[in-house]
Amino acid sequence: MLDYDEEANRYDATRGGEPRAQAAADAVLGLVPENAHTLLDLACGTGLVTRRMTRPGLHPIGVDRASGMLRAAAPRLSGAALQADARQLPFVDSTFDAVTAVWLLHLLDDAAPVIAEAARVLRPGGVFVTTVDKAAAHLVDSDICALVGPHGRRPPTDATERITTIAAEHGLRPQGSATFVGHGQGRVPARLAREVRAGRIYARGGEELAARLEGLPDQAAPRPDPTYTLLAFAV
Repeated sequence: MLDYDEEANRYDATRGGEPRAQAAADAVLGLVPENAHTLLDLACGTGLVTRRMTRPGLHPIGVDRASGMLRAAAPRLSGAALQADARQLPFVDSTFDAVTAVWLLHLLDDAAPVIAEAARVLRPGGVFVTTVDKAAAHLVDSDICALVGPHGRRPPTDATERITTIAAEHGLRPQGSATFVGHGQGRVPARLAREVRAGRIYARGGEELAARLEGLPDQAAPRPDPTYTLLAFAV
């Protein structure tokens, strides 16, 4: 996993910046009930998305484990950013009307503790909104996809079926879904090859994969942006 304290300074610039943040927040808000007043964003990162999860009467709070991320998030959220582990939240039961987890569950070995905590801190009638199937979102039928397909990682911990099953175990029922475009997230051969050579991704067969990526045409040209999926679950 990345060191997100080190990643904080370049995170927004390498993750699609403002357009991606706006698209994500708009999609999330479309799944949050109109009568919601409190929203907790898990793994809020730099707060770029979290600060947009607002509308009249709805106020977001962000939590993240990485102090570097929180230094960026705090001013964006007017100080409403706390250091906390999403698997052990510092809030009493039934505190929030909405809990969100955008691009979090795919990073975990086990999503169950996070979902359990989300369910615990939700009020009756509240909603948990999370991204799912992140790896699949990048399958855009590009030349890069053709190369990296055989180098797939472990089975995803954010697969829709798995997340839905865990949610049901904690009293969360499906409530709806949405999609949004990950602006600026189209894979670039040269950049991906550098990440492979650095051992950040696709470690199995990395050298061979990096060489093949470097042999693709249009080395600096992004391939199509992914389309991400959100699921909502209600208490």
